[in-house]
Amino acid sequence: MSAVRVYVPGDSSAVAVGANRVAHALERLAREKKVEIEIVRNGSRGLYWLEPMVEVTTSEGRIAYGPVAPGDLAGLFEAGFLSGGQHALRLGRPEDIPFLKNQERLMFARCGITDPLSVEEYRAHGGFRGLAKALRMQPQEIVSEVTESGLRGRGGAGFPTGIKWKTVLETKAERKYIVCNADEGDSGTFADRMIMEGDPFLLIEGMTIAGIATGATKGFIYIRSEYPDAFRQMGRAIEIARNTGYLGPNVLGSGKAFDLETRLGAGAYICGEETSLLESLEGKRGVIRFKPPLPAIKGLFGQPTVINNLLSFASVPVIMDDGANFYKNYGTGRSRGTQPFQLAGNVKQGGLIEKAFGVTLKELIYDFGGGTLSGRPVRAVQVGGPLGAYLRADQLDIPMDYEAFAAVKAMLGHGGIVVFDDTVDMAQQARFAMEFCAVESCGKCTPCRIGSTRGVEVIDRIIADQDRAKNLRLLDDLCETMVDGSLCALGGLTPFPVQSAIRYFPEDFDKPSRKAAE
Repeated sequence: MSAVRVYVPGDSSAVAVGANRVAHALERLAREKKVEIEIVRNGSRGLYWLEPMVEVTTSEGRIAYGPVAPGDLAGLFEAGFLSGGQHALRLGRPEDIPFLKNQERLMFARCGITDPLSVEEYRAHGGFRGLAKALRMQPQEIVSEVTESGLRGRGGAGFPTGIKWKTVLETKAERKYIVCNADEGDSGTFADRMIMEGDPFLLIEGMTIAGIATGATKGFIYIRSEYPDAFRQMGRAIEIARNTGYLGPNVLGSGKAFDLETRLGAGAYICGEETSLLESLEGKRGVIRFKPPLPAIKGLFGQPTVINNLLSFASVPVIMDDGANFYKNYGTGRSRGTQPFQLAGNVKQGGLIEKAFGVTLKELIYDFGGGTLSGRPVRAVQVGGPLGAYLRADQLDIPMDYEAFAAVKAMLGHGGIVVFDDTVDMAQQARFAMEFCAVESCGKCTPCRIGSTRGVEVIDRIIADQDRAKNLRLLDDLCETMVDGSLCALGGLTPFPVQSAIRYFPEDFDKPSRKAAE
């Protein structure tokens, strides 16, 4: 009788709630009961309120149980969970769970399903087909396919990926680079980490295609310093890919070279800005560079560089495998394809939801997230990290689309969604935005470095009801200066959460109103 395959996530969020303890207890109990099992440490499927979610391979397919604690395992064995037996924690087939069933997973099609470090399983689930096609094409054809797909930068700016690649391809140089921005520092975001821990070959494949398309032979993955597990996992995956011919001087016998290295980030939010990231990669302090020249012309070590967010690279294998037309059939308007939305904050069912652009915030928060964990009404939602605008509960019908968000002075950013109920103090949230900017500023430009510090002081005076009207005007002027005068998005976008909080929640900045409400 062959061993029963049991999947216990090795994802760091699952580990944080006990997945390692579950795996160890499962192994011990199986030995005691003389049952043969094979434990696979897969990635998470993104249903984080159910982690650790244990899956068992049965005649019915994979059956999930969760959330599982070590103390639940004795009862699970008694219930015959190794053959899919009934138990209070039984969730059934994962793909039938509504949270997963109603998604459109392109980037995350394998995450949580395969062994993350198995090349064989990656290939069996469609992996490396995009790379194989790319190796048979001319660089210009690859760039054209990516351009035609409508893929835009998933890091927040939404710049067309194909245009960036075309610029690097057409720029003459002895050396070119591919750089992945995996410095995922926005609040409520975890998609990059999930890919690196749960499907690392996807990123390797996407970056290799980018190298073949632009003539770059070397790539770097800049990983957030708070992601040690992802850093180790990517390092192991790169070594495996190199040993199996997917990286190195002769990729899959094509005669084309491309290799990868990982670099651990410097622990600064500003290093998520592309030029500051390049400075950090070069071993310098993370300070932004003036543009022009653009990194596509003069980037890492002064050479033409493609620098994209991890999710941009993760989209490329699907585009190359299934074609630009397949990919652009997802989405709406100029926002094509899918986006992994990350739902966090005061929500019952936090997790990752990959959907085509055009889904509304209301659908994500209520249909997938189940509403607030507290059971109280939603009051505010912040999309796009700490620099994203706050939206009111009556704005949740806005489609998740770059242009729709820009029309209300908001941004999609990296797809992070943080939900707040009606107990939130929006004046304090506005203050936090300014304070965050003051702490994280690289200090290169005055509007960001000084403006954010003065902004905290002005908001404190408003909250204290000191010359409220005068200070509100001053704060508005200060925000305008930061937007117009900052050298990068940190200072230029910090006013978004501040101004939206004042615009949509003015009562929280009015001390008499606050006292009356209390």
